[in-house]
Amino acid sequence: MVFASGGGGGPPLLTARFARQVVLGRWFMVFACLLILSASGATYIFSIYSKVLKTSLGYDQRTLNTLSFFKDLGANVGVISGLINEVTPPWVVLSMGAVMNLAGYLMIYLAIDGRTSRPPVWLMCIYICVGANSQSFANTGALVTCVKNFPESRGIVLGLLKGFVGLSGAIFTQLYLAIYGDDAKSLVLLVAWLPAAVSILFVHTVRLMPYPRGSAARSSRNGPFFCFLYISIALATYLLVMIVVQNQVQFSHAALAVSAAVLLLILFLPLGVVVKEEYRIQKELHESLRDPPTVTVEKPTLLLQQQMSTTTTTTTTAAAAAAAAAPETEEQSTTETEHDPASNGKPSSWLCLGSCVKHMFNPPAQGEDYTILQALVSVDMLVLFLATICGVGGTLTAIDNMGQIGQSLGYPAKSINTFVSLISIWNYAGRVTAGFASEIFLAKYKFPRPLMLTLVLLLSCVGHLLIAFGVPQTLYAASVVIGFCFGAQWPLLFAIISEVFGLKYYSTLYNFGSVASPIGAYVLNVRVAGYLYDVEAAKQHGGSLAGGDKTCIGVDCFRLSFLIITAATVAGALVSLVLVWRTRKFYKGDIYAKFRDHDDSSSSSSSSLPVGQQQRHKEVAEESTEVNGKKGSL
Repeated sequence: MVFASGGGGGPPLLTARFARQVVLGRWFMVFACLLILSASGATYIFSIYSKVLKTSLGYDQRTLNTLSFFKDLGANVGVISGLINEVTPPWVVLSMGAVMNLAGYLMIYLAIDGRTSRPPVWLMCIYICVGANSQSFANTGALVTCVKNFPESRGIVLGLLKGFVGLSGAIFTQLYLAIYGDDAKSLVLLVAWLPAAVSILFVHTVRLMPYPRGSAARSSRNGPFFCFLYISIALATYLLVMIVVQNQVQFSHAALAVSAAVLLLILFLPLGVVVKEEYRIQKELHESLRDPPTVTVEKPTLLLQQQMSTTTTTTTTAAAAAAAAAPETEEQSTTETEHDPASNGKPSSWLCLGSCVKHMFNPPAQGEDYTILQALVSVDMLVLFLATICGVGGTLTAIDNMGQIGQSLGYPAKSINTFVSLISIWNYAGRVTAGFASEIFLAKYKFPRPLMLTLVLLLSCVGHLLIAFGVPQTLYAASVVIGFCFGAQWPLLFAIISEVFGLKYYSTLYNFGSVASPIGAYVLNVRVAGYLYDVEAAKQHGGSLAGGDKTCIGVDCFRLSFLIITAATVAGALVSLVLVWRTRKFYKGDIYAKFRDHDDSSSSSSSSLPVGQQQRHKEVAEESTEVNGKKGSL
């Protein structure tokens, strides 16, 4: 039933058919992914509830950092989710992630709230690893699907979606204050149920869709993404204002509820962009079907018939020649197999294994579709992996220990919460800046993404040094720099992987790239920062931490740790220069040409048509090509 019509003779708006088009459209899928990922960054607020874990369960700093390591391990080791996503639709991966999130974090909440007996440390490590691993399932199901649906805008897609993941920490903080008040235990409960509920709500809207062909689709492809970007900037600005105001003024529970309602309103603003874009698509289709066809439409049909006739003749001649030569070839092949001295009488399975190993070390050109094994053993992946271990590992160590860093330097508890929120905001800023800026610089100036990654690593050293020397009131600046650099590394890393190794096995390779994060976090966080913190704390408490106060106060608690982290990050920047050198020729070319070749060849003959008719004309031409091809084969 029609409730309203579009203005200017356009298609009807408020109809069940249009609503179905909106919900099933590619832009609503992007909106759903934005919400899923904005609720999937619970790992970034670990420092808020880590103090509750430490006091409720009696952990020292090294044990707390071990939990943090397993949290990072679960969040970033998503190879299993990637392999599952290779063979199942995205809704399977999202559903599994929702179940894991609820189970893992709910058990942590029951433990710190005293509703279950105190679990051993190894069991808590399993709980937090399972809960955090749900983040990799959400990222694989939502983000990888979006990149495959918009391959020419992958930098923009990665920056935008990863930006919402970065904002999720501040979003969680505002929501839990409005729902539960200032209770860190209840924050863990919110982390348990909210991401699972959002994933289940939108699970069937996230799916792979046919790649849109034609100049009309390409010309308007990035417009909605920039609208989403402006809304996300408004959201980040609002969160930043609320963080500053709440740090200065004591809010009542009713005021916190109002601020959370405004937050949710901004979160759902992208839905208006979705409706507008789907209406534009519907209007163009409506106009193309209403306008009579012109004589220009017949030209590609004649060309297609001539091409079909030529292709059929060539195919028939080639088939006859192949049939005549087949017996001789088969006999020759059999003889060669039987008398091949290299086979040495080995069974064919050994020969297949040898062929696979040889193929693994003979990768295609950069930008083509690598197999999983070819990518994993390539020099490019090794270099990228080492640089990420140093870069992400160092910034993640700072983020996970920000609560203890602020406490050791004498900042009040309210300021520590401000640091966490600032990291979340600037984490977002780094992601969207790196994603959009790297895409624009690449398109206009052929500026390689690996070089931008090198610059980000060098910038992060500034934040590490500010923490190491503990200059008064500089922790605010350090949290900004570290949050920005941590966020900027992710879209660059994932975009480089997709560009150098192709999209065919991107689900798995995307998650393999994330494995570098927990490795770096374990080395730099657990073995370096956690160990040196406890050594300094023991010095301040009589040489032992057994049964006593485990808190360290002073600049020396983290000074040596972050000097080591700075040196490791500089080493990672130098390693990344190797990748810059190896990919210099690749990034000087047109890395997206293969996605446009078909579009340009099929659109040249119909460029005189209106935009709507061009798109409709290409669909008809593709259908006629398929039909003619079947007739020719018959």
